[in-house]
Amino acid sequence: MEESKNIAKTYNPRDFEERLYNEWLESGYFTPEVDFDKKPFTIMMPPPNITGQLHLGHALDNTLQDVLIRWKRMQGYSALWLPGEDHASIATEVRVERELAKQGLNKKEMGREKFLERVWDWTREYRSRIKNQFMKMGISCDWSRERFTMDDGLSRAVREVFVRLYEKGLIYQGNRIINWCPKCQTAISDAEIEYSEREGHFWHIKYPVKDSDEYIIIATTRPETMLGDVAVAVNPEDKRYKHLVGKTLVLPLVNREIPVIADSYVDMEFGTGAVKITPAHDPNDFEVGLRHNLEQIVVMNEDGTMNHRAGKYEGMDRYEARRAIVNDLEGLGLLVKVQQHTHNVGSHDRCGTVVEPLLSKQWFVRMKSLAEPAIKAVKEGKVEFIPERFSKIYFNWMENIQDWCISRQLWWGHRIPVWYCDDCGEVIVSVDEPASCGKCGSHRLRQDDDVLDTWFSSALWPFSTLGWPDNTEDLKYFYPTDVLVTGYDIIFFWVARMIFSGIEQMGEVPFKKVLIHGIVRDSEGRKMSKSLGNGIDPLEVIEQYGADALRFSLATGNSPGNDLRFYMERVEAARNFANKTWNAARFALMNLDENLMKKYEEDIESLRNSADKWIVSRLNTVVKEVTDNLTKFEIGIAAQKIYDFIWTELCDWYIELVKPRLYGDDERSRASAQITLREVLIDSLKLLHPFMPFITEEIYHHLTDETPSIVVSKWPEYDEAKNFEEEVRAMGHIIEAIRSIRNIRAEMNVSNSRKAKLMIIPASDDARNAFEEGKIYFERLASTSETLFPSREEIPHDAVSVVISGGEIFIPMEDLIDKEKEIERLTKEKERLEREVERVDKKLSNPGFLSKAPERVVNEEREKKKKYQEMLNKVVERLNSLI
Repeated sequence: MEESKNIAKTYNPRDFEERLYNEWLESGYFTPEVDFDKKPFTIMMPPPNITGQLHLGHALDNTLQDVLIRWKRMQGYSALWLPGEDHASIATEVRVERELAKQGLNKKEMGREKFLERVWDWTREYRSRIKNQFMKMGISCDWSRERFTMDDGLSRAVREVFVRLYEKGLIYQGNRIINWCPKCQTAISDAEIEYSEREGHFWHIKYPVKDSDEYIIIATTRPETMLGDVAVAVNPEDKRYKHLVGKTLVLPLVNREIPVIADSYVDMEFGTGAVKITPAHDPNDFEVGLRHNLEQIVVMNEDGTMNHRAGKYEGMDRYEARRAIVNDLEGLGLLVKVQQHTHNVGSHDRCGTVVEPLLSKQWFVRMKSLAEPAIKAVKEGKVEFIPERFSKIYFNWMENIQDWCISRQLWWGHRIPVWYCDDCGEVIVSVDEPASCGKCGSHRLRQDDDVLDTWFSSALWPFSTLGWPDNTEDLKYFYPTDVLVTGYDIIFFWVARMIFSGIEQMGEVPFKKVLIHGIVRDSEGRKMSKSLGNGIDPLEVIEQYGADALRFSLATGNSPGNDLRFYMERVEAARNFANKTWNAARFALMNLDENLMKKYEEDIESLRNSADKWIVSRLNTVVKEVTDNLTKFEIGIAAQKIYDFIWTELCDWYIELVKPRLYGDDERSRASAQITLREVLIDSLKLLHPFMPFITEEIYHHLTDETPSIVVSKWPEYDEAKNFEEEVRAMGHIIEAIRSIRNIRAEMNVSNSRKAKLMIIPASDDARNAFEEGKIYFERLASTSETLFPSREEIPHDAVSVVISGGEIFIPMEDLIDKEKEIERLTKEKERLEREVERVDKKLSNPGFLSKAPERVVNEEREKKKKYQEMLNKVVERLNSLI
């Protein structure tokens, strides 16, 4: 194959990565057919938000998915990896607003229609950018099936689900306490809140009993909400307050009368045992208010300022009002004391604004009946978390789930499919826009202004992307999907919602396994962020080292569920591995004779010697282990095993072992070496392909035309007939012996040009046979002049020896060194080291040096002394053995 030898002299990924990816796309390898005679294997890509550049977390997530999908494709599955992007309602709206502000534009002044035009412009730009970034990484997803959460089809699915849940009574509109972001001015879910410990205060305030000198002291962290108090609650068992239950208090500052109520919700041991009840501004108070039929008074506007119900504090920011209220209470003698208090404060994860619990009219999903079958599905093993410990996060969320607030006061997103009749007030819930009111016939219909929570649409991702609610061929064939690969940070955001949505709408779980990975941290273990300036752009890494190197470094550093520290040195090591593989392939191609191999290929099994059978058997074992590792999602372990096999056993050992045969005169031996080398190299490339797709494809083209592409080649399978235990044992003895001889020569600083006799006392007949066969390898790889098997009495008394599992190895001292010259050299070295030890000793015994020198410098000198002393001891020991 003369053409096959035209592989470039040096490995340069820029020469072929883009070209190969375009060839893959044109060939349609990533677009599986619906074939009911083949098994499907499906992965849905977690859709990245269209808010900016991809980061290393995306690179890790998609590398793991690509490893799995390429492996399954090679195993013969109809493997679908469906890509797409998420519209990311709040995040995108915030980003676009920020960009508009730079141009002096305001969202509200522009109006909804014009603003959404700008967002669609942004969407087109960033979807294209994300797709190009993924292509640079070499990911083999089916771009012909790419979806976006605001596609017409997916939007229809969202409306369909909303209507179905509404008709079942699982969606309702009501006034409830929700998490409100005063900056974004929208409701947000519990999962969108980040909690952090902050220093705050407990303000102890007197609430006077009407027509009495008595008062109740309450403690609060949010004095500004007291303006909306409608009661003070005490525990019915609390003897301190029993006589006050049913009486009236005068609410300070607003002088409104409020009752003292008894409710077991109050903890007698906490604070003063009396709690202010503000149903419109606290979720627990809201529930107490419902039980006691209390009024709900909202005292705050949506932007975090106080409203008309706040009296003289109207218009003030909530924190400004807090300061003014505390000052006024102090002036009236009603502020008893102020305590320092550390507590958890929730902030919106998008903008960092402290969230305000607020009574608001919103749309909700009743979660209890949806959560129960989703909990059962995981408990029964229909969905398996890997590692299993992450199911605890899932259960904790689902078993304590609250009704889901799904409405958002935004413009970008799926608009809620609800219309209101301005003439009769009828509420119309419909998949399609109604032409008129079904009750009064009016055409004056107004759609709800709000949009749905982003997670409402992404919860449908595993089936909406396949054409649901239509019963498409894709949906029948590829659903349920096989594996979801995602980070632990969105188990409750997304994973849980997909599970209950899949069960509710499809009657089946959306995926069978959830592979959880951690986040990518910097080399110091810190989270990557703009503020720390430690973020790394995957495209810059690819530009410098190639996509294969980045992918392999992410795969080898990964273990399920654990965070990964990113080291550029690991990328460099991966590139070195690629380079080593390239050079090994180039060496093979230069020494392969197609005609010779064809002549003997039918006789190959009888021609193979121990070295050939050893490498074939070792590869066979690695095939089994790697396949088992991938089946268990031990992707990092699988990658490491492939690396160790190719680098050490194939390149460092087998290629070196066969060189004499490749250059020798024995035609049959030469053919056997060539056939075995190519066969092992091709299967090694197949194992490596899911991790490093580009280099493996480029080399594969030069080595074989077995299939048009390694992408669709057959994954290697374990074959018991290739399990040559005897040869593996024999070559193990030979390799161990060569390693030991090399170590002796390195320790004694003997050059490779100096040949030495090798004397072996084998531990068994099998070992002796192995060493006999290994003579040619010892001469070439261990610089031996001859290999002898003497009796113990024939071994020179000064011979250097080492014990290995196959026996004892001896090398006569005179073959290794000129004794007199070595004694002279070692004596000089001993004197030099003694001077170094003495010099350091003087420094360390000098009080002036110890008191003035920095601790770092003193420690360095102590390390030097330790190092010189160890070197001196070794030289003295060596001298004593020679004298």
